[in-house]
Amino acid sequence: MTTAPKAAPHTAVLIGRFQPFHNGHLALLQQALARAEQVVVVLGSAGQARSPKNPFTWQERAALILASLPNADQARVRCLPMRDFYDEPRWVAAVRAGVQALVPPGGRIALVGHFKDVSSDYLARFPGWELASLPRQGDFDATPVRDAYLGTPTAELAALWPALETQVPPAVLRFLQEWARTPQYAEIQQEWQMIRGYQAAWSNAPYPPVFVTVDGFVRCNEHLLLVQRGHRPGKGLWALPGGFVEPRDTLWQSCLRELQEETLFPLSETQLRERLQGVEVFDHPDRSLRGRTITHVHALDLGDAPGAALPAVTGGDDAALARWVPIQDLPSMESQFFEDHFHVVRRCMERFAGWEMPVQPLHA
Repeated sequence: MTTAPKAAPHTAVLIGRFQPFHNGHLALLQQALARAEQVVVVLGSAGQARSPKNPFTWQERAALILASLPNADQARVRCLPMRDFYDEPRWVAAVRAGVQALVPPGGRIALVGHFKDVSSDYLARFPGWELASLPRQGDFDATPVRDAYLGTPTAELAALWPALETQVPPAVLRFLQEWARTPQYAEIQQEWQMIRGYQAAWSNAPYPPVFVTVDGFVRCNEHLLLVQRGHRPGKGLWALPGGFVEPRDTLWQSCLRELQEETLFPLSETQLRERLQGVEVFDHPDRSLRGRTITHVHALDLGDAPGAALPAVTGGDDAALARWVPIQDLPSMESQFFEDHFHVVRRCMERFAGWEMPVQPLHA
């Protein structure tokens, strides 16, 4: 008795950041299209500010992926933007829910990917989905492509294009050439140079360093205290006031010092100690481009007194500006936050304010 061949899955899922989309990604996408009726491409790092690691918005990446396919295949691909969250269970649940919403009841799902290194561990986080683990699709990697693109002086970019022709689809190459003439490219290129210089300073250490930092999550009258960064990395982006721990400071002392230096905060240590709710640690390995950075967020609740004036703050030291931001305005500022600070704020709101801060929908 012969067994009937197993029906193809309805949906194949391809997950990545695609910064940028290269020929290896394209080969995986073509394999996924050959296996299923439709493909859902999950675009990571959606909603974040541009950075050397994530220079392109999810809308730009979605457009480039579709432009790299024939028209008939474009109609079978759905792009699903996805936040990073820096919280794996939350991310897995969000990916599952987002994909499931695009699959008819009973439709089988296959996850397509390549186990490259630890960054591919997510492929094992979706039990119940069939796993199509494929071999490496050519000698392609987004990181060296991105480094070459951002690290080449603008006057020398013309010599880079022939090399990139073999690495990325034609639509992506045209986009990279056009984007190199924009102010955003110049800004991210300067960020890339700063980060590389930062990393070079400790490149000869016997082990990669682990940086310890502090941040202040300060609430008052339905407002949150934020600073606008005055220097790179993240110049112009919003963040919680904070910084690196000094060699002779405790975490608490460092938090107080950073609050004073960056916001000229008027309350005394005794007054702030009375308002300390707790400390939350954020230690995701990828939360900062500068290196492994573990921060300790000190939550301070100054209370709610309707009509009362907020404590006066002024930007100082590394902060270009200090500002009390209405909590209701925070969701609309997601793409203006430095590194993972938007998600830090969300988690602290949940823990210390008992409120699940909404996020704006990412429309595909």
